[in-house]
Amino acid sequence: MKKLIITLSFTIAFFVLWHSAIASATELSNGAKIFNANCSACHVGGKNVIINSKTLKKDALERYGMYSLDAIKLQVTNGKNSMPAFKSRLNSAQIEDVAAFVLNQANKGW
Repeated sequence: MKKLIITLSFTIAFFVLWHSAIASATELSNGAKIFNANCSACHVGGKNVIINSKTLKKDALERYGMYSLDAIKLQVTNGKNSMPAFKSRLNSAQIEDVAAFVLNQANKGW
């Protein structure tokens, strides 16, 4: 019985992790599409054509307190300074996906 419970627990854990990986890949794919359609005019390749120092590269995100999913979502949602708010153009799932994409790209070095 104990062996069955352990096997079942590992099976469930594997399924949950596998499903999460698939969801992440889907989110990143959606995030890339959303980024390309809405953000790339100013942030192509993780750069910033308006304010050169405020790129989407990891070091800049860290320097400006933007190196988290929540911080990026807040910025995309509400905008700030030269960046417009996207809350009226993107729904919360789209904002989540684009934020995940940006953070993933920052970690990869764009």
